[in-house]
This record gives sequence, C-alpha cells and structure tokens, in this order.
Amino acid sequence: MSHAQQPVPDTAMTFADVADLVRDDLAAVDEEIRRQLHSDVALIDQVAQYIIASGGKRLRPLLVVVAAHACGYTGRDHIKAAAIIEFIHTATLLHDDVVDASALRRGQETANTVWGNEASVLVGDFLYSRAFQMMVQIDSMRVMQILADATNMIAEGEVLQLVNCHDPDTTEEQYLRVIQRKTAKLFEAGVQIAGVLAELGDEVEDQLARYGRHLGTAFQLIDDLLDYSASPEELGKNIGDDLSEGKPTLPLIYAMRTGNAAQAGLMREAVENGGLDLIREVMAVIESTGALQYTAGRARNEAEAAEASLEAIPDSAYRRGLSALARLSVERSY
Repeated sequence: MSHAQQPVPDTAMTFADVADLVRDDLAAVDEEIRRQLHSDVALIDQVAQYIIASGGKRLRPLLVVVAAHACGYTGRDHIKAAAIIEFIHTATLLHDDVVDASALRRGQETANTVWGNEASVLVGDFLYSRAFQMMVQIDSMRVMQILADATNMIAEGEVLQLVNCHDPDTTEEQYLRVIQRKTAKLFEAGVQIAGVLAELGDEVEDQLARYGRHLGTAFQLIDDLLDYSASPEELGKNIGDDLSEGKPTLPLIYAMRTGNAAQAGLMREAVENGGLDLIREVMAVIESTGALQYTAGRARNEAEAAEASLEAIPDSAYRRGLSALARLSVERSY
C-alpha cells in the first residue's frame, strides 16, 4: 500500500519523496530480488549479491512501481516486473564492465575486477535467464513481448556503441541511436509494462512508452555530461572514462563539430586513440565550445517531452512523482 502524505508539488518533490510514495512496494521489490538471486552455485550468489548490493539509484524499478500506481493498478505483478527490469539492467552492467575493461562502478571495484571477466559474463547470463523465468511467471504474452524486444534492442545498442568506439566521425544522430537502444529502451519497457498490467489500452500504453523513452534519453545525456564535469566522488567512477575508451559521446561530438580546426583535430585524435593523455586539453575544448551546456539543453528538452507524455494519465501523487522523476533526472550531479 502507499504511504502518500499531503500532496507535494512535483516541482518540489525530491527523489526520496517519490520513493516514499511506494516505500512498501520498493521493500517488496528488494525482497523479490534477493529471493530470485539465490542459486545453489555459490559463485553466482557471491557475484550477484555483490553487484545488486552495490547500490545505485534503483531508478528503473522505482519507475515501474510508481507508473503502476499512476495507472491505478492494484495487483502484485508490478513487483515482479520491477525486479525483472533491475535484473536485465544489472546483467547489462556486468557485461558492459567486461567490454569496457572498467575497474570502478558506483565507487567500488567492478565484479570483473574482483572475480574476473569469465565469472562476470556468466553471472550476467544467469541474471538474463532468471529474468526470463520471472517473465513466464507473470503469464502475459504482451509483457514477454515487450521485455524480449527490449533485451534484444539493448544488445543491438551495445554492438552499435562498439562500432562507434574510436570513430571521430560518429554523428549526433548515430550517438542518439545508441543511447535510445542501450539505455532508453529499458526505461521505456518498464513504464510501458505498468500500462499493460493496468489494462488501460494501447493509447495510454504508447504514451507511457514515450515518457520512458524520453526520460531514459535525458538520463543518459546527463550521465555522459557528468563524465566531463562531476567529481569522481560524486560520480563513483573515474572522470573521462568515456574518453579513455574512445567513446564519442555528445559533449565530444558537439565540441568536434563547433570547435575551430585545431580544436576539432585535437578531439579527433583523442577519440581515435582513447586514453587520457589529452584529458586536460579535451576538457578545455569542451569548456570553450559550450558542449556541456548544449548537452544539458538536449537533456532538458527530453525531460520536458517526457513530462508532456503524461497528459493521458489522471492527476495523482503518483503521476506527479513521474513528472518529478523526469525533472530530477536532469538536475542530478551523480
């Protein structure tokens, strides 16, 4: 049940305020995650517990349960759906960190650093397959279709990102295609499933999907901005990680496009070679071209589009919570 208090305007709601609307549901999601993580294979238990317990914002499961309440859903399948979304997300993190050879996530060592690449990949596979077992338990062909399509599209996004790595000719359009698949699609799927469970019809389902897609895009744009602006303590990883991996994210793409010939040449060299040898020079070009402000502006546009997509949902504390989450996604510093 909800613990909603006096209405709080969505412009004043914090992340904690939104979570408080559904605190019992979030506790149930945590319990479901821990129950479904269990395996007789000790290494699976160790790695899975490590990555799940390492924190993170748990934004995706929060979106699922708040959206379910906003749609007037009164069943319990949204709890399982939220856990599924978190499992798929966590599996992608395990695989991402291996592909990127990352050593730090959320301020602590990555699973691949602690247990090795082989264990990380295989436990990621376990989480994917467990998520599909849980989908069957919901017993909705539509839910399975949405999640199967989303999982496949995420994999496509990962491959597209790999193709773009070290390619300074990557366009803004190509970059957005990656993040819409790699990040936004799971946001979209989670919120859309809430509409499916509530049986509100195709139109509302489409509006919710649009909200999730725009919110997920805004969230990733801010993530990519923070890679060049937040402190390592705030971000929980090393500044310039994207550059070191040769990932042409929007701040780099914009700086390359708008800088003078010397600046563009420097940025091309940095993307082609990866590494952090040119990090100071790159940061200076990003600063002088206004690339961070441009990226923040694109993120705000996406957040506003997300909020506009909620018009089909009746007003309630939960709808205001969804609106607040769109705003908060672009106001964060980590």
